[in-house]
Order: sequence, then structure tokens, then C-alpha cells
Amino acid sequence: MTVVLPVAGLIVAKAPVPGLAKTRLAASIGARAAADIAAAALLDTLDAMIAAPLRHRVVALAGDLAAGCRADEIRDRLTAFTVVPQRGADFADRLANAHHDAAAATGQRAVLQIGMDTPQVSADMLDECARELLGARAVVGLAEDGGWWILGVSDADMAECLRGVPMSRWDTGALTLAALYAKGIDVRLVAELADFDTVDDLDTVRRACPAGSRFVEATRPDGSWPAAGLSPVRQNQVVEH
Repeated sequence: MTVVLPVAGLIVAKAPVPGLAKTRLAASIGARAAADIAAAALLDTLDAMIAAPLRHRVVALAGDLAAGCRADEIRDRLTAFTVVPQRGADFADRLANAHHDAAAATGQRAVLQIGMDTPQVSADMLDECARELLGARAVVGLAEDGGWWILGVSDADMAECLRGVPMSRWDTGALTLAALYAKGIDVRLVAELADFDTVDDLDTVRRACPAGSRFVEATRPDGSWPAAGLSPVRQNQVVEH
């Protein structure tokens, strides 16, 4: 019998809209191909969270899903989640607010949060991280690029320490740990994973994904683009951060 863990699983996601999603990847392969890969990664992540034995599942979503790649398939998966809009002036604020909103929506104070850049994540990994969280005040899984791919807090209020932490930098992981420690929060480290932001990251992440995953199918080891038979988008259509 599967034990359902008293944790709210949270995915912070961005609608995979061409020209807005994965702009660093788009600079190499085109906006539409990059958005399709982002959609594939999001779908794999949603499936992993659905299969994990967590009591609640929440997606904090930014952007216009209807304008994104694979919108119908994503919308179908989202029926298994409580969906809340992202809010905040910057990414750090949106992360902190997403933890609060997940707790408010579910009544569950323990929140385990991931993004959509690690499609190799599995239900078993999330199960293991949630179990670690139940025995700790916080858990963090660092990313190979210096950031982090998962953050779990035993009370959503602990995510307040994220405000002001610079995100998407080589030292974001270390700065996040420092912010938690500065609040007296003990942290248990979990597995380190690679995530993807640029074309150079795709092969490492692809190799960690199960065969047949959407991310594997959407990325081509021969370097031919765009993925999934989509037409290239002119480089001047890419919107940078």
C-alpha cells in the first residue's frame, strides 16, 4: 500500500510560448524549437509529480498557456493540480509567493518545490526528497550549474528567505543555502542534478532521462532543429530576458 506523504508538491512553471520561453536556448536553435523542448520538459515534470505519493500538487504558472506549445496536452495534465498564478516583482519574489500560495491553497504547510528544467526527475526522486523533508526543516538539491533544482521547506513561511536572493546565477545555490542558514534553518542536502538552459546542456540532461520521455523525443542528438518537425523562427523574433 502506497503511503501518501503530507507534503504539497509545487512546480513553478512558465508557459512554453515561443519567443518568451528558454530564450538562451532559443538563441541557438530558434524560438519555436526551444519552446517545444520547454513544453516537453514541463510535461515530463508534471507526470513525475502526478506519480509521486504526495498529498497535494500545485503549479504556479506564469504566461499565456494558450499561446504555448503543446497547450492542450499541458492543460490536460494540469487537471491533476491546483493551479495558481505567479505573482511578484522578480523571480525570487515569485518563488516565495508560490510557496505561500501553495500552502494557502492546500492547507499543507510543508512544500516541496521544483521547476521545469530537470525533466529527468522521477516520482521516486520526489518521493525520496519528500521523505527527507518530513525529517528535516528544509531540503535543497543543488544543480550542477551552481543553482538549485529542488527546495523543500517544512513550513512555507521559511521560503521568505528567498526574497532578495539573486536567481539564475552561478552562486544562487550557495546564496540560497546561506539565506536559509541565516534564518537558523537547518538544511538537508539531496541529490545534485543537471538542468538545462542552453544548447550545451541538452545532452547531459537527455542522457539522464528515461528512454521515450518527451524531452528525449524533443531533443535530437544529431543537432538537427527544430524539434518535433516545427518550423524555425527567425532569430530576430527571440525575446531575451
